[in-house]
Amino acid sequence: MALIGEKPAPIAAGGKNPHIKDGTDASFLADVIEASKIQPVIVDFWATWCGPCRQLTPALEKAVAAADGAVKLVKIDVDKNPGYSGQLRVQSIPTVYAFVDGQPVDGFQGAVPDSELKAFIARISGPPKESDVDALLAMAKESVSLGDLGGAAQAFAQVLQMDPANVKALGGLARCYLDGGDLERAAEVVAMAPAGAKDPDLDSVRAALALAEAAPSETAPFEARLAADPDDHEARLELAKALAGAGRLQEASDHLLEIIRRDRAWNDEAARKQLLTVFEAAGYASEVAKQGRKRLSSLLFS
Repeated sequence: MALIGEKPAPIAAGGKNPHIKDGTDASFLADVIEASKIQPVIVDFWATWCGPCRQLTPALEKAVAAADGAVKLVKIDVDKNPGYSGQLRVQSIPTVYAFVDGQPVDGFQGAVPDSELKAFIARISGPPKESDVDALLAMAKESVSLGDLGGAAQAFAQVLQMDPANVKALGGLARCYLDGGDLERAAEVVAMAPAGAKDPDLDSVRAALALAEAAPSETAPFEARLAADPDDHEARLELAKALAGAGRLQEASDHLLEIIRRDRAWNDEAARKQLLTVFEAAGYASEVAKQGRKRLSSLLFS
């Protein structure tokens, strides 16, 4: 089964992929040098006795097939074709080179993970197709709606392999980490966003991280104060901050709205200001924000 975002490999007559072929020293000029002036060509130097080659070559073939014509792959057995491997000073195998415009521009040695192969192909093949990115983002959004954070994170990560500065993918992946309780990784992803980048998910995660950073570590002291005096607005505000920092945004919203109900102008409208940050952290399309805004409007304009 293909991974999210992968396309079925095109098959030529005889069951072979037209973007993958065996090369020789005699065909190197045509298959690699000249062909790379039209599209990037990856050259896989391998040998039948090489164990890591048996791991890398099938993975490389799969990645090239999934790229659907963005690159070509030429496989060269160094035992049978020592000429160009010698010229390129291939000292260990597997060795992989990428050729563009007749020149080697990138490469690596040894077996590498599938994720690195995809990133390698993305680097040499140029900007991703907009349709591929849009399809992955749509898949990620659907996974989020189904509660599949793992699937959504995988799709967002695939977009970032193709386009590391994609703001929607950065915001979506940060949101996945946040909703999964991994605030540290969420902050790392937010930090990767270009300066000035604006996105609802990025803004939401930034707000949630700010709430977590400013939150008191315990709720019990404030709950005790409120039990003794329900009009202790300072205790209720601090309790709301603690709840919001722990991700309990609905409860935080309820307490902030209660302060506004009791005294909307208290402490220069501190409860209303905090409530807006809670809405942003929850996401303006969330039930917390939608229901909270209705209740806030009712309190302010009643």
